[in-house]
This record gives sequence, C-alpha cells and structure tokens, in this order.
Amino acid sequence: MIISKGTVVSISFLIKDDQDNIVEYRDVPISYYHGGKHELFDQIEVALEGKKKGDEVTVNLPWQEAFGPHDTGLTFTDDIENAPPEMRCLGAKMDAESSSGDILHFVVTKIENGKITIDANHVLAGKDVSFLITINDIRSPTEQEKMTLVATEPQVH
Repeated sequence: MIISKGTVVSISFLIKDDQDNIVEYRDVPISYYHGGKHELFDQIEVALEGKKKGDEVTVNLPWQEAFGPHDTGLTFTDDIENAPPEMRCLGAKMDAESSSGDILHFVVTKIENGKITIDANHVLAGKDVSFLITINDIRSPTEQEKMTLVATEPQVH
C-alpha cells in the first residue's frame, strides 16, 4: 500500500534545527489522515505522498515555511524578584493570555545578574528545520474513522 488521500499513516520522526541539534524525537508513532485536517506542515504531507511502509523521508523547511520569524516582541526581561517563585529556574514554563485572548506559552530562557528572560516564541522560531520521517504503517481507515475523519476535513464551498 502507498500513501494517498484517504489513507491513515503512522510515522515516527525527529526534528533537527539549523545547527543539526535534535530538538524533538518521536519514536512512538503518531497517525494522521492523509489528505485531511491535521497538524503536519503541508510540505511534509506532499513529501509523503506515494511513499510506502518503511520509507524514510527528509523534509527541509526554511524558517519562513516552518515556525516563522523570532518575534522580539514576545521576549521579556525583568528583575527576577518580579517573577513567581515557580518561574525562577531555567526552562520553567507558564501560559498566559494576551490582550487579544490568545494563549501564549512562555519559557524561561535566561537567568543572569538578577534578571530573568522569558520567551513566548516557538523554540524553533527563526530557525531552518529538518524533519527526518520514518513511515511505520499505512492502512485504510476503519468505518468509524471514515465518519470522524471525513467530517473534519476542510470543506470547499
């Protein structure tokens, strides 16, 4: 079986940044409905089209097509005393709501000289990335999946 619209595809992957550092590794396969609504980058779905179980695919994305630019307006530095105690360590995370109602995911990226820096940018914002994808399985959807997955596909009007 090959990957085509309407198949359920299971993949494992790793993501490398522009310095060749592994920033994410998923060895437990995730599944998606090929040609439907999902969170994969379009370029990845296109690269997987026509592939078969066991194939390995590399997709390189420049930052403009991946996680976008690093927005300095989403990085804040303040006195560490103004931060809640649970945020006073490198890598600490918290969510906050913006004035427009969006949820921002902050991470403490720097603590130095009594100052703390938090950043709401995606960790890969402004970086070119490479996805190294292994196709673990391809199958037809079950009847239940067809009803659920087809109902969530984008509709063209």
